[in-house]
Amino acid sequence: MGELFLEARNISKAYEGVQALDNVGLSLGKGSIHCLVGENGSGKSTLIKIIGGVVTSDAGEIVIDGGHFHHLSAIESIREGIQIIYQDLSLFPNLTVAENISLNQMVERRTQVVDWKEIRAIAERALVELGEEIDLNILVEDLSVARKQVVAIGRALTQNAKLIIMDEPTSAITREEVDHLFEVIHRLKAKGIGTLFVSHKLNEVFEIAETVTVLRDGRKVGDYDASDLTNDKLTFLMTGETIEYHPYTVDSQVVSEPPVLEVRNLTRKDEYTDVSFSVRRGEILGITGLIGSGRTEVALSVCGLNQPHSGEILVESEPVTIGSPRKANQLGISYLPEDRLTQGLFQHQSIGDNTVIAILRRLLSKLGLIDWTEKTRVQDHWVNELAIKTPSAEVSASSLSGGNQQRVVLAKWLATEPKVFFLDGPTIGIDIGSKSNIHEIIRELARKGMAIVMISDEIEEVRNNCNRILIMRKGRIAGEIEDPTSVDDAEIFRQISGKNGSEVPRT
Repeated sequence: MGELFLEARNISKAYEGVQALDNVGLSLGKGSIHCLVGENGSGKSTLIKIIGGVVTSDAGEIVIDGGHFHHLSAIESIREGIQIIYQDLSLFPNLTVAENISLNQMVERRTQVVDWKEIRAIAERALVELGEEIDLNILVEDLSVARKQVVAIGRALTQNAKLIIMDEPTSAITREEVDHLFEVIHRLKAKGIGTLFVSHKLNEVFEIAETVTVLRDGRKVGDYDASDLTNDKLTFLMTGETIEYHPYTVDSQVVSEPPVLEVRNLTRKDEYTDVSFSVRRGEILGITGLIGSGRTEVALSVCGLNQPHSGEILVESEPVTIGSPRKANQLGISYLPEDRLTQGLFQHQSIGDNTVIAILRRLLSKLGLIDWTEKTRVQDHWVNELAIKTPSAEVSASSLSGGNQQRVVLAKWLATEPKVFFLDGPTIGIDIGSKSNIHEIIRELARKGMAIVMISDEIEEVRNNCNRILIMRKGRIAGEIEDPTSVDDAEIFRQISGKNGSEVPRT
């Protein structure tokens, strides 16, 4: 570990009787790259908020560079060199790169006159220190998520950061952008600046971490050298369970049946071109590609959310026009969106209300009133069917863990009784134990005859759960993998990125 920079000692925190952290410790060395992992509800967020002074612990202390703090404030944390970069990045979209990087430092100076030359100089020094080049005059809203992260890191450097905590930094960036972020983290290390990296993506943990701390149910399981861990061992440490993956297969009878959905030469200008595929009952068809490859845009068109400019869609061999999500639902096609929080859930409504919102018309009596008995039957059925962990269907969706929120979104669309179910990033931001449960739900739906289209940039997810995989690149289908068990993750990535120098044949 080297010289110690920060130590959290015997940290405990409870919320309304629920023990979020119980006697947890964490030690971070100067310039170290340390990963913090655990399932949703394990206490990761609470711990980093306590280190950042956003939340006060009930017991324990934080030691930073020899200084002891029993009730660390946010200002004290920043002054001690701790910066937290949350998933939302906390940037001002309508300000320039230079203004965002320099703002905190300029505010601290309390000058009444804006020194634009100094603002640019501060920002330029930060980017040079990172080895990055970004136009200082560009509005932050016009940057990619990856470039916004660089701006956030640059801003942290202007605050004399000694430790940067990154909360799920790779959730919305491409594989190449992840590689670039890791390069930046290594540059920070070379300057003696440590990184605490919080992530659900275990493959990335193994790529970047020197040391890994595992939390489970608010308690610390242990600290481990990343080189001593395997995926299976880390999964067990996080969940307390052994999670086994078996490839999803379909029998020959399914393969011989006509498709329930067929897409022919679908095109939408500037988004995707000449896309064709089909899916049968009982299949789980994977569509994967880098962010921006067109995979989500194709799904949105098939599900009536944006219109293709040309091409044909057939449902059970009949040509159809899908001009709206309602029409898609009438045809038996449903879409689970990538962002469950802003597109999939009414967070402050109950689980029950969320479950039936897409079928309200079915619940209306002849007088136009809701049949409350039927509503209760439907919501209770799906709470039980999907094993949503809640004392009642009347509980607010916002109170649930990520995995249970995703079950509620699944319930909402399963209540529409789809024949074809598009799942876009079905386990984004969900811990590994909940992922396994969601995957088993999806497999069981397919076994019962539903046609599933799983869209994901997580190669392991599509390889383990799909019987076929389509590769999308630059708005086109670049190839098809008919037997995912015959290739490894590295080969699929080469096909996704095009770094093998050729298109993948469709057989």
